[in-house]
Amino acid sequence: MMPIRFDPENDLEPTSFDEPLCHLALEMKRRGLPWRPHVGCFVWDPDSHIQPDSPFPNRVYFILSLPRFIDIFGSIQSITEKLVWLPTWHQAHLLCQNLGVGVSPMAENWKSLTIAGPAEGLAIIYRALIEKLKG
Repeated sequence: MMPIRFDPENDLEPTSFDEPLCHLALEMKRRGLPWRPHVGCFVWDPDSHIQPDSPFPNRVYFILSLPRFIDIFGSIQSITEKLVWLPTWHQAHLLCQNLGVGVSPMAENWKSLTIAGPAEGLAIIYRALIEKLKG
């Protein structure tokens, strides 16, 4: 059976993980954001370690089968090292709670910003997490 690829002309985008957002996620990783790969995570493969094309734009993959990713990378540790976790809106909010990122700074950003799209809303949260990880 031939795979049916995402068609940006006719399909509704399943994720808002554009390239700038992926780079913010990379910055969170560099700052030490804790992550244990598990089913339900979106990941970015910036160095093209995964050979099959992604069904999503920008080399973004979804972990549906963790054993399949372990087959590709050899271990959980290798997955963590080579891929970049892209927290979803919900996961990013949970991270804010777990790391003590307050709502006030984000609320101020929301008030002063006309959001260009879903990626920008998530970028506000990613930036708040980056600031927390800097401290």
